Amino acid sequence: MAQARAEELRRLLNRAAHAYYVLDAPVMEDPVYDRLYRELVALEEADPELIRPDSPTRRVGGAPAEGFTSVAHRIPLLSLDNAFSHDELDVWYTRLLRVLDREPPAGSAAPALPLVGELKIDGNALALSYEQGVLVRAATRGDGERGEEITANVRTIRSVPLRLDLEQPPAWVEVRGEAFIPESTFAAINAERAERGEAAFANPRNACAGTLRQLDPRVVAARGLSFFAYTLHLPEDWQAGPGDPAEPRSQWQALAWLKAAGFRVNPHCALCPDLAAVKAFCDRWEQERRGLPYATDGVVVKLDDLRLQEEAGFTQKAPRWAIALKYAAEEAPSRLLRLTCQVGRTGVVTPVAEFEPVPLAGTTVSRATLHNADRLAELDLCAGDTIVVRKAGEIIPEVVRVLVELRPEGARRLQLPPTCPECGSALVREEGEAATRCVNNGCPAILRGSLRHWVSKGALDVDGLGIKLIEQLVDRGLVASIPDLYRLDAALLASLERMGETSAAKLVAALEASKQQPWHRQLYGLGIHHVGEVNAKALARAFPSAAALEAAALAGKTDEGGEAGEAGEAPDPLTAVFGIGPEIAQSLRQWFATPANRLLLEQLGALGFSLAAPPELDGSSDGGAPAATPLAGLSFVLTGTLPSLSRAAAQALIEAAGGKVSGSVSRRTSYVVAGEEAGSKLTKAQSLGVAVLDEDGLRALLAADPG
Repeated sequence: MAQARAEELRRLLNRAAHAYYVLDAPVMEDPVYDRLYRELVALEEADPELIRPDSPTRRVGGAPAEGFTSVAHRIPLLSLDNAFSHDELDVWYTRLLRVLDREPPAGSAAPALPLVGELKIDGNALALSYEQGVLVRAATRGDGERGEEITANVRTIRSVPLRLDLEQPPAWVEVRGEAFIPESTFAAINAERAERGEAAFANPRNACAGTLRQLDPRVVAARGLSFFAYTLHLPEDWQAGPGDPAEPRSQWQALAWLKAAGFRVNPHCALCPDLAAVKAFCDRWEQERRGLPYATDGVVVKLDDLRLQEEAGFTQKAPRWAIALKYAAEEAPSRLLRLTCQVGRTGVVTPVAEFEPVPLAGTTVSRATLHNADRLAELDLCAGDTIVVRKAGEIIPEVVRVLVELRPEGARRLQLPPTCPECGSALVREEGEAATRCVNNGCPAILRGSLRHWVSKGALDVDGLGIKLIEQLVDRGLVASIPDLYRLDAALLASLERMGETSAAKLVAALEASKQQPWHRQLYGLGIHHVGEVNAKALARAFPSAAALEAAALAGKTDEGGEAGEAGEAPDPLTAVFGIGPEIAQSLRQWFATPANRLLLEQLGALGFSLAAPPELDGSSDGGAPAATPLAGLSFVLTGTLPSLSRAAAQALIEAAGGKVSGSVSRRTSYVVAGEEAGSKLTKAQSLGVAVLDEDGLRALLAADPG
């Protein structure tokens, strides 16, 4: 009896909450809701076994959590490329047509593809995971592959359904959307903080981000966050129930599906027949957005047809079938106070304009980088100038121009200094380069930057070694290189400011644990110019050890020092790697040709760093040469369940053997690897005539002689 009543109460209360927070159409008076809510609380307190994850009583959690756990996204939560004008939107559309093999003949009009325009909400992206229709996990974007698990906090957001309104929910659903704080709520929060003597939040987005990372869900609940859903991912084998929305075949249908399942979807979206209609939609909302009750900074444009989205695919960081058209940034005048310089970890000296603080796009800014000496000369900046500042992409402050008519009489023209502001060494600018550098490897600024990069999240991820501690270690002469970090002992660390015995012991343990980080993180941590996280992964797959990468880099130079790839020479092994161009290859050659860098690798190896992928991934035991690549140049799509390999394991084997794994089937796909319960990808492969393998067939390819 109690169980049936609890289920009925959950159903009534969740439906009332959906009507109130999502539909803005209340179906229940507040006193009635409160009475039913108290009845459910009483039932659950009397019998805790009646508590369910989708109970409205679970929206406000209990005691604060101790921290957040990093979790892997089932489906990566990628960012979007940006456009800042109609012309850049045209470039994106032309590129999209080319990828889809729909480029028009010369002189012909571009074909019209239906597109969806959605307001770009200025909030924080969330990944919501549902199993059997119940919310089981919510996570932040993080780096796109992993985020922080914040389920307890997201349960407090009333417009996030705890259970999907479906008769026959799928085994799993991944929903993506934007959490945000409405403008009126944001104003009320700041007013309350001011009354308590607390600092105000700079803008709704920052307030939302800080709120989502609160350890106490009750604080989150009190701040009244909201949520708009905009993307979903369904299993291929889901069959809709009689009253459920059909599986969407387009982005427009996906938005309708989300709305039917109980989500709040932004009402200001449009299905546009062509790019011209999208531009009109963008222009309209650039004017009307100021009347909205929440912040928006642009329009997201998406290809409507989901099948074409799959065909278009992704770059290394963003979908090719979508782009964010950002609105022009706010501009504001300010008076230049001084010009300072920053020295980065590669020795690049960056001029920085410091000016009177000015509010801009929701924050107060007082400094902006000027990039290099050329930009400084282009601006013709003088001491005491009045400058115009804006936020590029409404994020990064930049100096747009100088108001010369307001320049003080006799003002001194500003230039980069001739010597390094950190070590006093002469600065160098090589011919053909924009950057001015300090080339003193012993420069404290370069060392501090290198150490910060080495211990950063994307590299060795050493917890407890922050900027202040690094500055202490360098300033006191205790650390003069990366290997020196691993020679520190707990007693010495405990003697430093803001360090105790417990913190010191934890840091020594964290440093020791960092030696087990995978090869691609070690490579990224070395800070080689132009080698970012994505490129480090690609290089680590192609060259599974530092020795292999060094051999490839030095093989890319002729005896006379010329570039590889000239007539009569073998192709450059570095640029043969997908995503590695001549600039990155040259940077790698210069790095490995430097004796100090080779010594660094020797010292790291002596300290216990593998500087190599595990043998089971690179196919060799010595790590001294690149593994054979029987799948080089081949692309694969995985679908269904394989007998003995997980999808992740199969992908790792394919990539280690030189192949690429894609999420969608096209005419360019080499093989589809299909297991049990393979879905629409197998059907598409058969219709396109793409070869299909089972697990045994894949293993046979992996075992084949690449020669």
